[in-house]
Formats: sequence, structure tokens, C-alpha cells
Amino acid sequence: MISALMPNYARADLAFERGEGAWLWTVDGRRFLDFGSGIATASLGHGNQHLADAIAEQAHKVMHVSNLYRIPGAERLAQRLVDASFADSVFFCNSGAEANEAMIKMIRKTMAEAGKPERFRIICFEGAFHGRTLATLAATGNAKYLAGFGPVVEGFDHVPFNNMNAVRNAIGPGTAGIMVEPIQGEGGVRAADMQFLRDLRAVCDEFGLILGMDEVQSGMGRTGKLFAHEWAGIVPDVMSVAKGIAGGFPLGAVLAKEFVAKNMVPGTHGSTFGGNPLACAAGNAALDVILAPGFLQEVDRKGRKLRAALDKIARDYPTVFADARGMGLLLGMKCVLPQGEVQAACVAEGLLAITAGDNVLRLAPPLVVTDADLDAAVAMLDRAARRCLPGAGKAAAK
Repeated sequence: MISALMPNYARADLAFERGEGAWLWTVDGRRFLDFGSGIATASLGHGNQHLADAIAEQAHKVMHVSNLYRIPGAERLAQRLVDASFADSVFFCNSGAEANEAMIKMIRKTMAEAGKPERFRIICFEGAFHGRTLATLAATGNAKYLAGFGPVVEGFDHVPFNNMNAVRNAIGPGTAGIMVEPIQGEGGVRAADMQFLRDLRAVCDEFGLILGMDEVQSGMGRTGKLFAHEWAGIVPDVMSVAKGIAGGFPLGAVLAKEFVAKNMVPGTHGSTFGGNPLACAAGNAALDVILAPGFLQEVDRKGRKLRAALDKIARDYPTVFADARGMGLLLGMKCVLPQGEVQAACVAEGLLAITAGDNVLRLAPPLVVTDADLDAAVAMLDRAARRCLPGAGKAAAK
């Protein structure tokens, strides 16, 4: 008999009832160090007082009014994001998939309004993940995710990641833009070469294309800068963000330059819940923390510390891990053994990590993770790796 919850998730048999910082407690009292952050989403950790107070205070006032009316909290959050980024204007929605769907529409609409409606195709990259809607699945291009859902949405051309020759070869008379993740989180924590990102900006300028950046996972401080593309010294024309933008409360956004944003006139796109007072209270509270002086520098420092420790573990256990990868606090360990086996060993040691493509174990702790937490996680991962060594199971049984 089917469960009341649809069976579309392979859920671990863990149920959490409370959290504090980077730690979570299950209903049966077990404690785990959370280095998944709800898939890089709980950016301020669990039980953050400032975030919780902001949500509670707003919930007692007004939670939802719809975008039929002005929303002061959304106006404030949009202005703060504009002030801190390349963008001139912001659209709010509820998730990363919605943000990417809106970004795709904005790229196409901008070309149509420029008198080039035939230019609607977008170059995407192998190993990408842009969401689960029909259009974002097509942009993702993963055959496993597309199977069984009918005709694939037209307009997406896929080329190898970090391959500029392939990008140039894919540009044609129907090309409108390029959509890229600075770090392919779901695809295996694969970071774009900084020069590759600079070359993408240059080729978009050369051919009059729109550069769309998917920073759903890599944005909002996760790499030690507010947005990961800043490391390359470039700016996109339009960008999607979500996940950590509101510390775990559902919120997504599209940030755009004026020449893109001006085409989104009334009736072109919308969202019932997007940017409502409660979500934007959470977004503003999260931004209070992320933009505080020194915060991003600390994320960068902690990310470098963790990366160095992961590099050492990879060297110490070459039969378990092939390498460490990623930037800031979005890191991964390429596994030699099946990733599920390594993940299970981590759980047995009290460490929550998540999997990604390319047989990678992904580590994305809250941005507020402490040095003590990092040390504890490294010790847990070391013990987990030892659990995975040949004969370790038999030794433990004795």
C-alpha cells in the first residue's frame, strides 16, 4: 500500500526535531553534525535567533498579501540585492527551479523584444542541474531525469563544461544566450575554470548573447563571496538565486540588468507566493548576517581550512577518495568506492553529507559553521574513511 507521502524520495531513516548551529538532533535523541545544510540551504544553520525572530515577528503581522499590492519587505530586499550586485532589478519567486524558469523566459523575451524572436536557444552544459520543471529539465539535459515525461522542451543545446571551443561551435543564428553554473553542485561539485567564465562573458559580448548565471547553489555567500562569479571578475546579465537566500525559508530570485528586466512588464510573468512579506522578512534577516562586516571573509577562511583538510584525507585514503574539489563551503570528495557506501560510513560516525553526480560526496555546511565544528567533521570523515578500508568491517565485528 502506498504511503501518504508520495514515494518520489529515497529518504534516509532519520527524523530531526531540532537543531542548533551546524548540529541536528533526531526524535530519538541522536546528534548529527550537518554538513549538508538541507542541500546548501540552511545557510545560517539551525535555530538562528535573528532569523527565527524575524520570521516570528512578521508572521504576527502579515504573512501574505499577493503581488497585487506593494510589499515593503520585498522592495527593501530587492534594493539591498541590487546594491550588493551587478543587477538593476529583482524578481522574487519561491525556488531555484522557478528562478531558472523565469531566467529562461527573460532571456527569450529580451531577444524577442529586440526584434529577434528566432533567437530563443540557450547553450547549457553537460553535468548541469537547473531544476525539475519541464523547461529546466530540458536545460539540465540529463536523460535519466527526462525519461517518461514526454517531448523535451525545445531550445537547449548542451556542450562539455569548461570547453570554450565547444561553446563557440554551438553558437548559431538561433542562439539567445548561455546558462552556466559557476560550480556544478549536483553535477559533482565541479567548478568552472575562472578563465572559462571570463571567456563566456567575452563570447556573449562578441555575439550579442545574454549571459545567464545559475547561482542557486553557489550564491549567497557559499564560496566566500556573495556570488561565485565574482571570483572571475565578471558579471552576468541575469542570474538565478535561491537555496541560502533566506536561510531555509522558501525563496528564490532572479537578478537582472535593466536591458533584461525592462521586458518583464505586467502580464509577462508572475508568482502568487513569490516575495511575500514572510519570505522577504527571512531574506532580509539572512542578508543581515551574510553582509555583516567580515562574514564572507570568514566563510572564505573556513572554506580554505576545510579544503586543506579534505585534500589530506584524500591523500591518506587513496582507496576511498580520488580527490577533493570545490570552493568555499561548497566542497566535494570524489569517491573511489560507491558514494553511498562512504555516505553511510559518515552517518555511522555522526556526520551528515550528501551525494552528487560523478560519484562525489558533497560537503556544504552552514556558513556559520565554527572551527570546532570543522575539526569535528574532519575527524568524523577520517574515521568514516577508515571504516571503508578493506577488512575494516571484519575488524569492527571482532
